[in-house]
Amino acid sequence: MDPVRVVEGTLAHLPRNNVDTDQIMPKQWLKRVERSGYGQYLFYDWARDATGELDPEFILNRPEYQHARILVSGANFGSGSSREHAPWGIQDWGFEAVIAPSFADIFYTNCTKIGLLPVSLHPKEVRWLTELSAADPQAMVTVDLPDETVSAEGFLATFDIDPFIKHRLLNGLDDIGLTMKHVADIDAFEAARPSRLPSLGS
Repeated sequence: MDPVRVVEGTLAHLPRNNVDTDQIMPKQWLKRVERSGYGQYLFYDWARDATGELDPEFILNRPEYQHARILVSGANFGSGSSREHAPWGIQDWGFEAVIAPSFADIFYTNCTKIGLLPVSLHPKEVRWLTELSAADPQAMVTVDLPDETVSAEGFLATFDIDPFIKHRLLNGLDDIGLTMKHVADIDAFEAARPSRLPSLGS
C-alpha cells in the first residue's frame, strides 16, 4: 500500500451515529471478486431514493462534495459485521481519511491495513468539522499523521494513534509488506529446514 503522511483536502459530512458496514457497503455487492471498483456502491441505499435513482440531496451526490478527501461522521462508525469491502469502498470513492468520535474495532483495523487513515476526535471537534463542511464545502482541512494533528483555519486538534499502526501507515506496510521485511530470516529458516521435510514453498 502507499505510505500515508499528510492528507489535505475538503470534507464530506455524514453526521450519523452507528453507521454500520452494511450501510457503507451493502451485502449484495460482496459477491464481486475484484478488490477495486467498490466506490460506486458506497452508501448505496442512502444514496438513492425509493425509485432507485440517485438522490441529489445525499451528500456524496452533491457536486460540491465530489472531490472531498476526508469523510467526517458520527460515533461508532463502521459497526456491524466485519467486511473489508466497507473500507475498500470508502477508499475507492476517493477518501483518504475518516474522522469520527469513535470507530468499531475491526473496521478501524481494516482501514489501517489498506492505508485509509481513521482519526478519532472529541465529539465537539467532530461537530466543528461537520459544521465547517456544511457551511463551506471548499474549506481545506489537513490531517497530519506524523504530528498527529487535524487542522483548518481557526481549528487545531490532536489525536492518538498506536505507534505500531503509525509506523505501518507512514511506511506503507500492509501485512504482506510486514512479512517481506523478514525475507532474510525466512530464507535462512527454509535453508536450514531438513530436506526430508516437505518444502514450505510447495
